[in-house]
Amino acid sequence: MRHAHPARPGVPEPTLTSDTHAPCRNPGSTDTPAIPAQHQSPTHSPPSATSRLHGLTRFNAASSAEAEALLLSCCRSRRWAERVAAHRPYPTLDALLAAADEAGYDLSRADLDGALAAESSAPPHPDAPPAARTALRAAHAAYENSFGHAFVISLEGVRPGERLDQVLAGIRSRLGNEPEEERVIAADELRRLARARLAFRLSEGLTLRHSEA
Repeated sequence: MRHAHPARPGVPEPTLTSDTHAPCRNPGSTDTPAIPAQHQSPTHSPPSATSRLHGLTRFNAASSAEAEALLLSCCRSRRWAERVAAHRPYPTLDALLAAADEAGYDLSRADLDGALAAESSAPPHPDAPPAARTALRAAHAAYENSFGHAFVISLEGVRPGERLDQVLAGIRSRLGNEPEEERVIAADELRRLARARLAFRLSEGLTLRHSEA
């Protein structure tokens, strides 16, 4: 089954909720801040507008090094982080997320390869049946063997009980893609994940110190 290349939208989506709650390892650090990885979802209530504004205010006021460190914990592309940080201050969270999307579209091939190489496949939920866990491990291994990086997918809007099946179906369908076709799809999924991670980080009001390298 082939996937059509995602079209570059004229106006990025104004909001994107985080897909996951698994740790995302920071560059050059052994810390694992609790920001979204790939396959789990937050179980708490959505953050308030006040917390979103507070996080954005702190992001705008941070030093370049602090802002870039936070951004690198969302997407491991130095160029992406530098570009998004350089355009501060952002008037709204939506404006920041739109800028993050735009910077993601402009990554060079080398930048994209590096960011994808830094991703890792999140394991299934511990309560998943053994057979499902085995099937998922085998699917991830087949994908990584074919394309040289972890399977990247955004699961926004997918209910928790359906996520494992969604991931398995996604891997099986995308395994048939040509390498360049899959690069386009993986890049689009990575942009969605970076946006989700950034929104989660700022909305939860986590300190910038947690994302420093």
